[in-house]
Amino acid sequence: MTAKLFLENPYQTSFEATVTAVGENGVQFDKTIFYATSGGQPGDTGVLVVSNQNIPVVTTKKGDGLEDIWHVLPEGTSLNIGDKVSGKIDWATRHKHMRMHTCLHLLCSLIVGNVTGGSIGADKGRLDFDLPAGALDKDELNTKLNALIAADHPVSTEWITDAELDANPTLIRTMSVKPPSGGGRVRLVRIGTHENTVDLQPCGGTHVKSTGEIGLVSIVKIENKGKQNRRISVVFEE
Repeated sequence: MTAKLFLENPYQTSFEATVTAVGENGVQFDKTIFYATSGGQPGDTGVLVVSNQNIPVVTTKKGDGLEDIWHVLPEGTSLNIGDKVSGKIDWATRHKHMRMHTCLHLLCSLIVGNVTGGSIGADKGRLDFDLPAGALDKDELNTKLNALIAADHPVSTEWITDAELDANPTLIRTMSVKPPSGGGRVRLVRIGTHENTVDLQPCGGTHVKSTGEIGLVSIVKIENKGKQNRRISVVFEE
């Protein structure tokens, strides 16, 4: 079981830990700041330092267990259970993922329709929605999205039980990605305040602390990907 430090502080860039498992998938630690690929967000990369040796983390991915996080290392790397390590993530890339992930939550708040898929990149992201053709106006949507970003809404997290999520199925917008539940509690990401909520949904990803941090974005394309599937692609204007 790996403690996910990024859930409480996504801005933490370095950490110290102990190796708890070694296998074909890589290594696990008692705690980590490395986010594992899930929910459309790529796994973190970075570097480990063990006995003054720098070891690249190629990617980070989930294991079979709910709390398993495997750090994938170059072939031939040898670590042992009990080894002490320090590590640092590629912060520049992680921060872009945080900005884009939060941006896609804002996009989701503007559209009435379930999410059928999505992808988060360092420079580009997309969401697919269960909508008929012609249901969206790109320019209007772009204006509304940037207005929400510029409003600098706060972004916060809170926890509910699995039972509370089951009792509130409308919180779930994604049809293709299962919310991170099954451990007894579920993490919600809220954009806005309790009195003025812009978006609220289950999410285990990393996010910025306020929407203004996202910066100016542009909806570059709305594509038809099937009879009831509209793909919206967003890029940073930098």
